[in-house]
Amino acid sequence: MKKSKISKTLPVPGMMQDAGDPLEPFGAAESTLNLANHFLIAMPSMQDPVFGGTVVYVCEHNENGVLGVVINKPTDMTMHTLFERIDLKVDHGLEGHDDKPIMFGGPVQDDRGFVLHTPGHRYSSSLTVTKDVAFTTSIDVLEAVAAGEGPPQMLVSIGYSGWSPGQLEEEISRNGWLTVGADPEILFNMPIEDRYTAAMRLLGIDPLMLTSEAGHA
Repeated sequence: MKKSKISKTLPVPGMMQDAGDPLEPFGAAESTLNLANHFLIAMPSMQDPVFGGTVVYVCEHNENGVLGVVINKPTDMTMHTLFERIDLKVDHGLEGHDDKPIMFGGPVQDDRGFVLHTPGHRYSSSLTVTKDVAFTTSIDVLEAVAAGEGPPQMLVSIGYSGWSPGQLEEEISRNGWLTVGADPEILFNMPIEDRYTAAMRLLGIDPLMLTSEAGHA
């Protein structure tokens, strides 16, 4: 996994990109194995202190590497405390998002915020992954939430997970990860503590019965 590179120009209180900053693409070309819109499920044998026991949603996978967000590792920050921290005034309430925890998305750029959400709104720095999931890095998505006009479903993370070309494929070949097509219900609605087991069950696997052998969907 790529290690965190903390930006000195983007302190935590800023969190997101300015609305006018374009989202720099991770890359345009696709790799042979494309795991975009898949879950990476850490094998129970994984001892990595960062990724052990995690489910990662893959936003982009191409010849330049892989970008994803951990979806089941909450921080001690909620949406309410995040909005206070970035000094964003809420005009119409957070519409049920107030107590939602902010996820630890991964060790890369862990001084910045990233949002997975349902599409349908146009934001300045956004990538549409599928018809059900978009990935936004600009603060205008949170400004829309504060104004009562945000996406109905979202997951906000601090940091993301990144792999260099061929790195994830090697980890999969060494039985580090299981892979399965993502389910938006697990991503947005499933209780956090149930997401790992639910992702495993997409493969028909009971985590308690799993051996160290790898499997792929």
